[in-house]
Amino acid sequence: MVARQIPRPADLRPLLRFRAPRLDRRAARLADALTIEDLRRIARRRTPTAVFDYTEGAAESEISIARARQAFEDIEFHPNVLRDVAEVTTDREVLGGPVALPFGIAPTGFTRMMQTEGEVAGARVAGRYGIPFSLSTMGTTSIEDVRAANPDGRNWFQLYMWKDRDRSMALVDRAAKAGFDTLLVTVDVPVAGARLRDKRNGFSIPPALGVRTVLDALPRPWWWWDFLTTEPLAFASLDRWSGTVGELLDTMFDATVDFQDLAWIRDQWPGKVVVKGIQDLGDARRVADVGVDGIVLSNHGGRQLDRAPIPFHLLPDVVREVGSEYEILLDTGIRSGADIVAAVALGARFTLVGRAYLYGLMAGGEAGVDRAVDILAGQVTRTMQLLGVTSLDELEPRHVTQLQRLAPVPRSVRPMEVATTPRGGTGSRPAHGRAGPG
Repeated sequence: MVARQIPRPADLRPLLRFRAPRLDRRAARLADALTIEDLRRIARRRTPTAVFDYTEGAAESEISIARARQAFEDIEFHPNVLRDVAEVTTDREVLGGPVALPFGIAPTGFTRMMQTEGEVAGARVAGRYGIPFSLSTMGTTSIEDVRAANPDGRNWFQLYMWKDRDRSMALVDRAAKAGFDTLLVTVDVPVAGARLRDKRNGFSIPPALGVRTVLDALPRPWWWWDFLTTEPLAFASLDRWSGTVGELLDTMFDATVDFQDLAWIRDQWPGKVVVKGIQDLGDARRVADVGVDGIVLSNHGGRQLDRAPIPFHLLPDVVREVGSEYEILLDTGIRSGADIVAAVALGARFTLVGRAYLYGLMAGGEAGVDRAVDILAGQVTRTMQLLGVTSLDELEPRHVTQLQRLAPVPRSVRPMEVATTPRGGTGSRPAHGRAGPG
């Protein structure tokens, strides 16, 4: 028999710990967000559907982005124990300058539409954390204003080459004069991808006040208040546009850009040049041979060609192709610090986060961006400690196995001869030819 007694009030007092009420509602909801997914849920509640879907969505059936995220979930870490990991450093040199963490803020378009603080919020937070901020050609804050928001930090400029070459290079010149140290030449947008969410939502720049828009706005008055009472939406690179995002891209961007153009752009820029949008081993080698300083393995967050290669899966092969000394960056699908650590272990020098940063922005402006970066930084540090490493340079391919759900069919085998996974199997196994535990 278990002896029981009625608890005394003095016994209950240590168990009853009430949290003091938090009057700052934004600070309270951000403090309760423990992951990027938590910030995403807050952002979805607070942002009109068309705007949230522009951030969240991808091309066509959105298979590319789903696969990219799944690839990071399908990894196995291999930790070492009995290591002194009380002190961990997360800094390194990237593209000729210091970074305090192995990730930076990716270039994103139309950012002030998502939340009115926009690029200024991202640039300020990046400066505080010692990470680079990337301004998109389609950004909604001027080059000079980003520099003013992050005067002592690293600012990068992302370039789309337009049909109007003089206009493109005028932006490049402005960025150089403003002290931006790296040019991200994005090469995977010869034409716009089919972003079906935007078409179904009737998404336009600026948002149109139709019946559906007004009804959707009713539970989100704070977004419209910010949007309508602050400076009108304008772009770093053009004055105004009325139409869909796809129409804008197809009007502006040049489908004739080739490797000769890339070499010419390289010669115009005084700092580091990185090519963003590499999805093929041969292209990685050709771009490296042009003499640029680095590449970004990226399928544009799944927003261009659906069913494009998964950047994280490409990473080990590209490292072998171009050499571990060449600076390889990676984006697409990153949702946690563990994703970032896995990418670094398999050879990425650095990573870029786009949606993760925007979820924070939509959830709480500059404070939300700060929370997003803080979450990722904490996850990076903790993952490194649990792996038994104290610096980024200690991370190696042996720390990560890429488990594989999708295996290419050998081209010499006819479809009827391909073995299938038995019913009830997981379909997930270590990837052949990929980095493993040994």
